[in-house]
Amino acid sequence: MTCTLCPRRCGALRNENVGEGVCKAPTLPTVARAALHFWEEPPISGTNGSGTVFFSGCPLGCIFCQNEEVSHGGVGKTVTVPRLREICLELLAQGAHNINFVTPTHYAHAVAELLEQPLGAPVVWNSGGYDSVETLNMLAGKIDVYLPDLKYVTPQRAARYSGAADYPAVALAALEEMAAQAGPPVMKDGLLKKGVLVRHLLLPGGLEEAKAVMDAVAERFPCGGVLFSLMCQYVPYGRAADDKVIGRRLRRGEIRAAQEYMKNLGLAGYSQSGEAADERYIPPFDLTGV
Repeated sequence: MTCTLCPRRCGALRNENVGEGVCKAPTLPTVARAALHFWEEPPISGTNGSGTVFFSGCPLGCIFCQNEEVSHGGVGKTVTVPRLREICLELLAQGAHNINFVTPTHYAHAVAELLEQPLGAPVVWNSGGYDSVETLNMLAGKIDVYLPDLKYVTPQRAARYSGAADYPAVALAALEEMAAQAGPPVMKDGLLKKGVLVRHLLLPGGLEEAKAVMDAVAERFPCGGVLFSLMCQYVPYGRAADDKVIGRRLRRGEIRAAQEYMKNLGLAGYSQSGEAADERYIPPFDLTGV
């Protein structure tokens, strides 16, 4: 295939085993881990865990990615779509509340094919927010919960830290489409069954950006049209450790100020404590469940 799935539209040539372009992904999905995950937001993980399928490769170039070995390190095993379905059903048999596709953008074609036959449980699209509206249209009616990042609303920061100056415009358009598809949040027994939960990772020195992100969400989705998650789990990891601005841990004052702003803005959702900033919460990408 000549790929235009992600907003880069790089036209990379991809076959079943080899891919060119930014994500380096073949057409067949490559999976690094498939297991119950207990460290998502409460309405995603619940008590039994979320059935997470971690895909390899990524269209973004975030220097602070905690999953670097998967996103750009090539770790993973290529599987067929029928095998991917088996993996999902195995996770549900283990008691997973949902199926959670992590970094799925460059495999949207495979996910859409898989979901031509429903899995019988909520499906979560867990992306970096760098999704094109055209690709999201392929998924209309197939995804129950959208769990996108909204990393930045400032192009300069998006270019510096993720190599994508167009990220803010792309992600905001994607968020509008996700909300249109999924509708307002629907909770049952403490679990999110339908809707959008927007994540923002607070970065060191990024308090003003976090406020701008929250403002953008509140303005576009008043009255609880989406849920919001303020993530305070940042750890200087990989290339970020050498950065003069984000090569440190979050300060308690940064976390408190961001949490207070979220509260005063009236954003419904969730906020992590600084205790979440621990490398032990990074799962091992050892082909478990693949």
